Amino acid sequence: MSNSIFTKDGTAQGVAKQRLIETMAGPDKRVINDPYADRFIMGAGLMKLMGHKLNVWLAEKFAVGFHEHIISRTRFIDDLIEKSATEGVEQYVILGAGYDSRAHRLELPSSLRIFEVDQPEVQDRKRSKLPKELPNSENVTYVPVDFSHQSLTERLLDSGFDKTKSTVFTLEGVTQYITKEAFNSTMKEMSRLCQKTSSIFALSFVNELLNKNPEDCFGRGYLNPEKKANLIKDLSAKAAGEPWISFYSTEEIEGLLSQNGYSITENVTLEDLNSLYFGPVDRALSEDQIFKLEHFVIAKTKIE
Repeated sequence: MSNSIFTKDGTAQGVAKQRLIETMAGPDKRVINDPYADRFIMGAGLMKLMGHKLNVWLAEKFAVGFHEHIISRTRFIDDLIEKSATEGVEQYVILGAGYDSRAHRLELPSSLRIFEVDQPEVQDRKRSKLPKELPNSENVTYVPVDFSHQSLTERLLDSGFDKTKSTVFTLEGVTQYITKEAFNSTMKEMSRLCQKTSSIFALSFVNELLNKNPEDCFGRGYLNPEKKANLIKDLSAKAAGEPWISFYSTEEIEGLLSQNGYSITENVTLEDLNSLYFGPVDRALSEDQIFKLEHFVIAKTKIE
């Protein structure tokens, strides 16, 4: 994979697949709802025939807790975006947007300007699959970026990004696919873009313990954690064509964020969110089903 912040279609489809599975649960049993997810998935019709429970069972055959892990990450960022919009944040930048549908599936105020950043071909494919009439579409700007010869900063500014307005940036499920240099470079651009105002940065990262001590990345009693860790990494590399190349400790992430003017306010995993999200719908996982190899982080900076 290149050093850009963008991923190929395989990963985007995989995440959308988990959102579709969750959407198929009954309204009183689901944690998120994405009415557009099926448009991006090969075999969506068959998945719908199979239903929620059978699809979750199949996901568990790959890795117990994997589905809930992806959905908790999605919901965690959903909650942040809705809360930030309510508190008056004016811009939302989705880095490596893929098949993200938050701009249309969340109830966001018309005052929130949304910028979706990704490779031109990914955006073309996404737009071709979405319906022409979409909620909030007038507030969404697609920002195609070819990192081989284009600057994120320049493309955002050319697309109407306002350096004086408060902004939320999200980088979801991406840092493991890009070099640490590319990640740091992206943060530097974000920091420069928001020198005159406050910003929030939501990101995820894969714990370096997945390579060093994989059992610490799963709940106590999780079956064959080292085998599952290798399976997950191999599937990403071989099936999706997108190997995981960067792993971090919390201390390293804290240092990188601090260098760019950000301080962590939240750092959680499925272990922390399990009861919060899945408890109310009677689907909370037991400890030996917990998948905690990826951390979900919120960091903030503000002008002094």
